[in-house]
Amino acid sequence: MITPEENDLLCRVVGDAPMGQLMRRHWTPVCLTEEVPEADGTPVKARVFGEDLVVFRDSDGRVGVLDEKCPHRRASLVYGRNEEGGLRCLYHGWKMDIEGTVLEMVSEPAASGFADKVKHKAYPAKEWGGFVWAWFGPADAVPAFVPPPWAPTEDARVAIAKVLLPCNWAQILEGAIDSAHSSSLHSSDMVPARVDGAKATANNWLRPSTDKAPRMQVQKGGYGFRYAAIRRPIQNAATHDYIRSTVFLAPISVLIPPNNLYNVANVNVPMDDTNTAFYFIAWGHPSQTPETETWRKFLRQTVGVDLDADYRPLRNEANRFWQDRQAMKAGNFTGITGFPNQDVAMWLTMGPIADRTHDRLGASDLAIVEFRKQMLEAVRAFQAGAPAIGTGDDAIPPSVCAYQAVVPKTTDWRAFETRYVWPGDGVDRSAYESSYNV
Repeated sequence: MITPEENDLLCRVVGDAPMGQLMRRHWTPVCLTEEVPEADGTPVKARVFGEDLVVFRDSDGRVGVLDEKCPHRRASLVYGRNEEGGLRCLYHGWKMDIEGTVLEMVSEPAASGFADKVKHKAYPAKEWGGFVWAWFGPADAVPAFVPPPWAPTEDARVAIAKVLLPCNWAQILEGAIDSAHSSSLHSSDMVPARVDGAKATANNWLRPSTDKAPRMQVQKGGYGFRYAAIRRPIQNAATHDYIRSTVFLAPISVLIPPNNLYNVANVNVPMDDTNTAFYFIAWGHPSQTPETETWRKFLRQTVGVDLDADYRPLRNEANRFWQDRQAMKAGNFTGITGFPNQDVAMWLTMGPIADRTHDRLGASDLAIVEFRKQMLEAVRAFQAGAPAIGTGDDAIPPSVCAYQAVVPKTTDWRAFETRYVWPGDGVDRSAYESSYNV
């Protein structure tokens, strides 16, 4: 049972909240690179850990992440002029570069030297894997950026669906590590079939099991944990198990079991305590990983069709998430198209911050229990002076990845040798391995 105080400690990230401070010890996605596509283009508003930000690409193509409010009188820089190497506030013409240096103060006497005395808040930024990342931790302790497991090399295709959701990050992440729900909530999209493993088609994902009550086992690590959902396969059920092994990559990411063509992950960036940028990712070899627009169409997460221009879902509680009751009578389990939309309906109806004090958890919730326990232990250790979970020597090793397989019952899922999905066409993996100093 979790207490109200523990629920707050787990969920809240704004200001001095311990969980938010722990998260700041990791490089964090701020927005998609596609949102700042051109030099001197339109600045973009973002929000991370309760801080309002402006993201822009300067005249040389470099990306900057700054405090949204001008240091002069706190007007928004989102409306500023992006020109000649910096972002100029419309109010009095102050101009800042990507490092927060004040280049010009046209409203002040040139001889005053005032510009040399002002430094605007700017965050170290990096582009990788379709994201603009920033470091929100101590300015004197910026670590080298290490590619995440879901974008290990520059030649990997990374397709990202982005949705801004009005609920807390933790209830979204708990959905991603809850393997049991997929057999019910997503049963019309993740369809049981007589196949030898998970398969991707243009319309759905096939899986080799009808078992809705998986046995759960967890293996804890310094990076988070991985777990196995063990189900009866449709074929060879007497001698084999169907394993779906998911990885919780602390503090905000999940590596989801792949299909036969590409790998899957999600990242849940807290905008503040009650809003989250949810990113659902397909990644792998370009020959068999969907392009971004194809991926979004498959998920029903297309801007202008399913989302507004700011990546907010058009489906919501007010319109019952466009649920089709006639489709339900005809056999569709939820009547909600696009399996992330099915998840969203569940997450949002839990409230802005789920009240976990009333949960009645069972055997299928083992990963949920472990997540809460591990992150509460991690944040308390961090408060006591320990490094943030998943950093330094506790970073995830390259040998750990999500997988799915039908294996003999004598196989220990923890020792099962696996790699991320990549076609066996002689592609050189050395760049991936060297990026983790293997």
